[in-house]
Amino acid sequence: MEEPNFQSNGGFSIRKGKPRYFNGTKNIRQREFLCSKEGFRVDEDPCEEKNWNKLETRTGCKAFIHFTVENDVWRVTAFNPEHNHELALPSERHLLRSGCRISKPKAGLIDSMVNAGISTKNTYLYLTEEVGGSENVGFTEKDCYNHVNTKKMSTISAGDAQSLLNHFKKRQIEDPMFFYTVQVDQENRMTNFFWRDGRSRVDYDCFGDVVVFDTTYRTNRYNLTCAPFVGVNHHWQNVIFGCAFLLDETTASFKWLFKSFLDSMGNRSPITIFTDQDQAMSNAIEEVFSNTHHRLCLWHISKNAPSYFGELNSNSEFQSLWNKCQKYCDSELEFQNTWDKMMHKFNLEDHHWLNMMYKIRHKWSTAFTKDSFTAEFKVSSRSESTNHVLNNIADTTISLTNFVIKYESVLAGMRSSEFNEDFRCKQGAPQRAVKKSGILGHAAQVYTCKIFRLFEYEFLNSLAIEWKQVDCQDTINVFEVKEEDSERVCIVHFDHFNSNISCSCKKFESLGILCCHALRVFNLKNLTKIPSQYILKRWTKEAKKGMMAYEQDNHSSGDAKEAEIVWRNSMLCIANTIISKSQGDDSLKSICQKILLGLDEKIERESSKLGSNANLEENEVVEHNITDEMLGLSNHVSILNPPRKAKKQVSKENSNVSFGGSYNPAIYQPPNPYSHLGFTSDNAHGQSYMSWTNHSQEMGCVNVPFTTMLQGTNVITQLSQVGRPKMPCSQES
Repeated sequence: MEEPNFQSNGGFSIRKGKPRYFNGTKNIRQREFLCSKEGFRVDEDPCEEKNWNKLETRTGCKAFIHFTVENDVWRVTAFNPEHNHELALPSERHLLRSGCRISKPKAGLIDSMVNAGISTKNTYLYLTEEVGGSENVGFTEKDCYNHVNTKKMSTISAGDAQSLLNHFKKRQIEDPMFFYTVQVDQENRMTNFFWRDGRSRVDYDCFGDVVVFDTTYRTNRYNLTCAPFVGVNHHWQNVIFGCAFLLDETTASFKWLFKSFLDSMGNRSPITIFTDQDQAMSNAIEEVFSNTHHRLCLWHISKNAPSYFGELNSNSEFQSLWNKCQKYCDSELEFQNTWDKMMHKFNLEDHHWLNMMYKIRHKWSTAFTKDSFTAEFKVSSRSESTNHVLNNIADTTISLTNFVIKYESVLAGMRSSEFNEDFRCKQGAPQRAVKKSGILGHAAQVYTCKIFRLFEYEFLNSLAIEWKQVDCQDTINVFEVKEEDSERVCIVHFDHFNSNISCSCKKFESLGILCCHALRVFNLKNLTKIPSQYILKRWTKEAKKGMMAYEQDNHSSGDAKEAEIVWRNSMLCIANTIISKSQGDDSLKSICQKILLGLDEKIERESSKLGSNANLEENEVVEHNITDEMLGLSNHVSILNPPRKAKKQVSKENSNVSFGGSYNPAIYQPPNPYSHLGFTSDNAHGQSYMSWTNHSQEMGCVNVPFTTMLQGTNVITQLSQVGRPKMPCSQES
């Protein structure tokens, strides 16, 4: 039988006496509880050095209570209430050792506040304010610190790396779509790891067309490189698709990471990826993301360039030409003319760095990036701002497990901001600068508030556009348009039969929003609504609606088994999304549970009628659990912490790998920012573009020399090449 929870409120602390047991058992027969001042301290060796001197608190107090246990009943057999010392006052009793107890509700509150980034000191101050003074809290500030430290130590008791692995396994139980993969060296030390949760996969399905990848953040105990994958959602907010830690920045490490990222995302490559200038990273991207446009971050280039320019840094004319080459050339011809002028005027034909930059000009000059969808990212400011947030939650001493926990809190905050914007957009439409404009009103209905402001900016600029019709062939009209007081001319082709339009500025191809030149022509042709083919779903209020809906036509009848697997994975995504939406509200939980149970009963009835055996064991396995035993690691072997690296500057070489190819759509077809990679994006009217290419992927243990892969469950990996519907050449307005 357990001991009673014996505690005194009489102004003294309690010490447990030595128990007596029944012969041959561990069952308690007698037990004494004494005053903490009972007896006297044993004399210590005066020659022994002590780091601190304890107070002499014992006074030989004889107060005690004696229990005898019979038939699991505790009976008081002796009791002496007399103390030989002064008792603590009621206002002092919280300072007694026996009186310092942190209740479960208060412990939970402390944990929540500390996890939210509130210091332990401020947490205790909050508790004292809530109960009207420290004497009413029930424990001291030191007890609060001890509780927090004990919690931290329990988190990393298995070792930092093993604790992190345990945390990932726990998260995988909570979230079936959670994905993680860990790489260890031949000494079983963690070297690289990547993880993402189920919501990140859904976000990537919706907004994974453009990814910013940055490796500038290093703050952690082991000086590992933190590498988040960042995108932008339909509210123009940052969204994180996953995060990794790398021991080094070699081509092999980047290849491992990018392949792991693709595995976790159903083998869907982004359309465009932005990185800093790094040769190892460029080599890995060329091999793993072979169909992805690789762009360099102009912010990093602008930061590094002055170290190569010397006296030219103070030359305003050179700086003007250099900036124009980076950002303000509308065509490749204009870039070439500007570049030649800069090189000849300042005698830079033998400038090594500029010559190297010219070889990879298609990666950084906006004159070469307009044919692909980039969301018009010119710098990796999104990843920089994310790194700033991560830097605020960590320091050079933080453990990997605690970093991941704090990272999850940051992620929750970002998703809360997205939820708030979703709610705001549902409550009404934004105010319009021109209230009676039909096309502006249509934009306010379909776009989110932030994207509407971008569209409205283009619309207002269209009012100052001068135009001239220069050609007309059948149903196609050709216009020359330019802004007032500007010599820059754009060519617009408009097909009045199906309202298809294309502009030489290619804003829609790169951003997914119509430019002011196209809107000016629409105004001339009295169009009062945005043609459906020019409403990119990723920018609308319903960006996430129906993204994972299953389409039977997408699967070939000749590959029924793989089509069944893809269908099942899609259903798992839908179920996970529905359950996530139901969390936090009891009524929604009840509705979700009732409908799912009803659906289960209905399927059972229909299955019985059809005489089919709906047993999962007979079907292809969807979840791929790679266990420690499969990798030759027994359960009792722990993953060791990463080797500590000395802080040093990682040398980075400049990339000289080029990507060829360009996109030049016919003028009578609607420009599709995703068409060159076949990326699906349903518009607001239910029409869709081509889908991302899904490659067949076999999941298994990857044999890497001297390394071992530990991989979590990937519930939703697409295992087949999904058939893609043909895109019509024309679209009725």
